[in-house]
Amino acid sequence: MNDENMMNTGTTTVGLICKDGVVLAADKRATSGYLISGKKVDKIIKITDEIAVTMAGTVSDVQLMIRLSQAELRLKRIRTGEDVTVKEAANLIARMVYSNIRKMSMIPGISHFVLGGKDSGGFYLYDLYADGSINQIDDFISSGSGSVMAYGVLETLYKKNMGTEEAVKLAVKCISAAIQRDIASGSGIDVVTITKDGVKKVITKEIDTKTNV
Repeated sequence: MNDENMMNTGTTTVGLICKDGVVLAADKRATSGYLISGKKVDKIIKITDEIAVTMAGTVSDVQLMIRLSQAELRLKRIRTGEDVTVKEAANLIARMVYSNIRKMSMIPGISHFVLGGKDSGGFYLYDLYADGSINQIDDFISSGSGSVMAYGVLETLYKKNMGTEEAVKLAVKCISAAIQRDIASGSGIDVVTITKDGVKKVITKEIDTKTNV
């Protein structure tokens, strides 16, 4: 099987730290080579009531790692009776990514996650890169094929201590900019906030991409 037959999330995802939480955003398109294989893909997944991740990469790999992480974190909560910290969740998924990318396979298991969440220590944002490395982010991060366009918006408009509502609007601008120029991003926008009230989807919007020639 060659790369053109694999389903990938040619993607734009964004994570922002704001004054009272974390904002995650993503487009809704999945691609397989030059084929748009999905237009309603949810690329922001809740893994606990207070932690969520955005996903980019080979769909089968990212979906499996998300399911495994959800199960592991539930088991830890049952065994210890304590809430999982954001750092623990980030380290767990980063170890899975590290192990996955180093397995011998005909299909490269490429995955990139942006993880946001809250615990008793506050709000946190992590970049879980495709090689298994982990980096805590104190402002913003973008991943996927449209991240170059998103970073252009973030570098210009991001402000420290912006409120959640302002951060949501900025995240939408980032995804919209990527959709305009990145062929692998599109079809819609999802935005999730992580505040004192936990993980909440605040925007889900499909975009009509039909054109007449």
